[in-house]
Amino acid sequence: MSKRKSSHRADDTPNKRVRPSGPTSPENEEDTVYPSVPGSEFYTSHSTTGEVGIVESISLKNFMCHSLLGPFSFGPNVNFVVGNNGSGKSAVLTALIVALGGKALATNRGSSLKGFVKEGESSADVSITLRNRGQDAFKPEVYGQAITIELRISSEGLRTYKLKSKTGQLVSTKKEELVSILDHFNIQVDNPVSILTQEMSKHFLHSKGEGDKYKFFMKATQLEQMKEDYTYIMKTKTVTQNTVEKHEESLHELKRKYQEKEERYKSLASLDEMHQKLDELKKQMAWALVTEMEREIKPKRERIAYEDKSTSKYNEKIEEWKTKVTEAERKYKEFHDQLESVTERVQNLKPQSDHLKAQAQERSKALKTAEASFHRLKTNRRDLEKDKEQLTKRISELKYSISQISAADSLARAKRVEQVQTELDSLKFQDSTLDQQREQFHQACTTAKDQLARMRREEQDMQRSVEAKRRELAALEGSRSNRLRRFGEQMPALLAAVEEAHQRGQFRRKPKGPLGFCITLRDAELGLAVESCLKTLMLAFCCDNHKDEKVLQALMGCFYPEGRRPQIIVSEFSDTLYNIGGRAVNHPRYPTVLQALEIEDPVVANCLIDMRGIETILLIKNKSEARKVMQNGPPPRNCREAFTREGDQVYTNRYYSSDMQRALYLSKDVDEEIRLTQAALQDQQTQLQTFRQNMQQQTEDLRKNEMLLKRAHEDCKKAKDSMCKLKLEMNELQNVEEPQSEDLRLLEEELEELGGKLGVSGKECDAARRQVAELDKAFDEAELQYRQHKDAMSRIAEEAEPIKEELSKSDQEVERSKHHRKHYEEKRKVHINQLENLKKNLETEEQKLKESIAKASELCPERLDVRRTAKSLDSEISRLKHKISTQQDQQGDRDTIIRQYQEAKESYNNVARQLKSLKRFIQLLSNIMDKRHKVFTELRMYLSVRCKYYFDSMLSQRGYMGKMIFDHKNETLSISVQPGEGDKASLSDMRSLSGGERSFSTVCFILSLWAIAEAPFRCLDEFDVYMDMVNRRISMDMMLKIASSQRYRQFIFLTPQSMSSLPVNKLIRILRLKDPDRGQTALPFGLRNQEEQD
Repeated sequence: MSKRKSSHRADDTPNKRVRPSGPTSPENEEDTVYPSVPGSEFYTSHSTTGEVGIVESISLKNFMCHSLLGPFSFGPNVNFVVGNNGSGKSAVLTALIVALGGKALATNRGSSLKGFVKEGESSADVSITLRNRGQDAFKPEVYGQAITIELRISSEGLRTYKLKSKTGQLVSTKKEELVSILDHFNIQVDNPVSILTQEMSKHFLHSKGEGDKYKFFMKATQLEQMKEDYTYIMKTKTVTQNTVEKHEESLHELKRKYQEKEERYKSLASLDEMHQKLDELKKQMAWALVTEMEREIKPKRERIAYEDKSTSKYNEKIEEWKTKVTEAERKYKEFHDQLESVTERVQNLKPQSDHLKAQAQERSKALKTAEASFHRLKTNRRDLEKDKEQLTKRISELKYSISQISAADSLARAKRVEQVQTELDSLKFQDSTLDQQREQFHQACTTAKDQLARMRREEQDMQRSVEAKRRELAALEGSRSNRLRRFGEQMPALLAAVEEAHQRGQFRRKPKGPLGFCITLRDAELGLAVESCLKTLMLAFCCDNHKDEKVLQALMGCFYPEGRRPQIIVSEFSDTLYNIGGRAVNHPRYPTVLQALEIEDPVVANCLIDMRGIETILLIKNKSEARKVMQNGPPPRNCREAFTREGDQVYTNRYYSSDMQRALYLSKDVDEEIRLTQAALQDQQTQLQTFRQNMQQQTEDLRKNEMLLKRAHEDCKKAKDSMCKLKLEMNELQNVEEPQSEDLRLLEEELEELGGKLGVSGKECDAARRQVAELDKAFDEAELQYRQHKDAMSRIAEEAEPIKEELSKSDQEVERSKHHRKHYEEKRKVHINQLENLKKNLETEEQKLKESIAKASELCPERLDVRRTAKSLDSEISRLKHKISTQQDQQGDRDTIIRQYQEAKESYNNVARQLKSLKRFIQLLSNIMDKRHKVFTELRMYLSVRCKYYFDSMLSQRGYMGKMIFDHKNETLSISVQPGEGDKASLSDMRSLSGGERSFSTVCFILSLWAIAEAPFRCLDEFDVYMDMVNRRISMDMMLKIASSQRYRQFIFLTPQSMSSLPVNKLIRILRLKDPDRGQTALPFGLRNQEEQD
């Protein structure tokens, strides 16, 4: 509760209590309160009861664990609330504390008000009725003879009050009204003398600290409240002293004004001097204005000069970017021409390649035919030469042995010679045939080896393609959980490294990328078109500055080999999207790349605008429509190219087909992409398997041809061996043959004929040799031309891709350079407009300056060096004019000046006197507080003495002796008790007593505090919990005797004892609570006197 100061003293409210007639001292009063008389005397004492502040009734609903408790009435004097644990005794006391404004912590039953709401309910309600009768009633005309306080606690812990009159009319809902009522009735729920809870009682019983007892004493006697009030007064005194110091500062200001008025009062006689001074000030004012205008114009001139220099910088920048645009366009045209040239060369070389291939095949066939014919002619010539040689030798032998050989032998040898000659002719033909077969098999083996080498290279290419497709499939499968893996296996690790570096502060601003990961398609069908447009920009990163670029390059080096790293674009980050309204394409049917993408980050969008100009590129799904829009007439405004659904690139004068089959990064249907990739991988693997089977077949054919070539070599060797044997046999036969004259003549004729044939054969062989050489040379040239032509076509085809890439980069560079050129042109335009405005303003200011100089020269031809500002001079001129105007009217104005002077003087003197009085008051307050502190000390000593006296009196009821020692300096209270009689036992600290003795001593201490403290009602919760029957009986008698002597107060005792030993009397009301029933919703109270009514 808030601090409250009691305004009622005991002698001011005689109706609260009824004393015995006649003067009595404190000692006699205590003797009257505590006589050792039988219990029946309690019921025959005074009949006066309390009229204000006592509790008449209380009821609880959904409070703590009770659905409904009450309503029930309390008696005006002694009330016992009896019941076992859990029956609701402490709930009644807790509700009393909370409903009268106490905090939740003061109840020791919870830390928050919402804890008092029954579980499962939305709110708890408590209703308390306080008596409000007699002369000390609070607003009796409003509330009547009773005040009802209704409290509702919500499940959120909110507390609302309703204060009602005796008739039930709502009077107020403000807590301030409740505080006023409690102050008026002197009810203090946080004072342990008024309400001593079970937890506080236990804490006090078990407390071992003497400081806690002292605080208990101070709080019960309200000395603690007085101490806090005195502290508050001293703080207020300090605040007042600070206020006095501030007023002293304002006194200096009043003194200054007073001195000004006094100066004006004294200057009434200096009117002429003021006129002269006014003229001088006007001259100074005129030249001061000139000086200030010159001072204001100077920075404007400097700024114009600076801006003129800036114009040249803008011009340089524009020229620089114009040069870059020209250079970029030149590079673009160069790459475009190269690409056109490559395309044209490839197209031109293809028919020539086919022609060269056919020509090489024809020449190879002609060469083989000529070689076979040459070998036949060569063999025939060789045979003719051998025949001539043998025939010549034969003729010589015949001439030598013509006379020695008989006719019979000659006939047999002739037959054998004819037979051998036939075999030789057959072997010669076989040898010629085998030579041709060897040549054919050799040519077939050479061709097969070349073809196998080409097939192995093609197999490696196909294997690399399969591996690439497998990596692509793995990336797609990994992209199900991480879309970044579409951009490469290294990309997630790279982005993690970038994030870690950013957290370490290595980047000024975190790089953005990959750019393809930062964009999203609005239309899934345009994925291939967007990727064909952006190409390598899909994997690119964007950095704010070159320092960040170097850091990112170093990070990429850890994951990518040199030459295969993603592109890094350096451009200052901007948090707003470029204003592209004037250069973007706005087509009613087809979107631009920028419109087809969802880009949340403006940095990414600006980067793609700079590098690719995506606001100027249309996306047209149909090829024919794209050609119609771009090539059958002028293209849309600001549009320079378009892309189709298949990724084809369409310009106004050319058309490029895309090599890409599908989107790699922007496809949303990952499962479909995986299916297509798996199908493509399966096709490639099937093609590779088929190709390998063809290679195996080709290898088998080569092996067979090599075996046939080897067999042909062996057959040829066998044929030559047979020919050598037959030739030797022929020579032998011819050497022994007896020639006839006719045969000799025939042989000579044959020799002559062979000579003619040999001449003809020589000519034919020479011609065939020359033909073979010419055909071989022609074949080699044709084969070389075909291979060179094919290699050239391959190299040209390989050149096309980098040229396309460079063409795209150069195109982007053209657009970026144009964008920067336009940017600087716009900035220069704005700059020039601002510069023109500055010059116009400067001309106006200079014209005003000339006019000011002319006016100042009229007032003072000689220029004055004025150091004061025009504002201060104007202020002084105004003040001086005012003084002169005041002086010119000597009648009323003079009296006004004197009056103002007198008022300022009086005001200054009044404030000075008030400050002096405040200082005296502060001094007097200090003296009073010193005296009050002295009285406070005396009162504390007096209450301590009374408490000791009553404590001793209480202990003596059972024959105990006790001692209380107050140490006000250290704020401790030491209590010692002697349970025995006389000198049988010594004084002991309360901690050494038994539970019952300690409880009895505590009751005596509390009763002694009751005797010296004021309160309309007093509550004790389980005061006798640790007492034995003897101590309980004695303590009960003592409390009943006190209640007997204080009928104007109400006493409420909560105990688990049955209290059946108490006598029956109307002034004692016992409320018995039944044991709690789990299915019970209300706990009834049983009154000992059922006939008694409130």
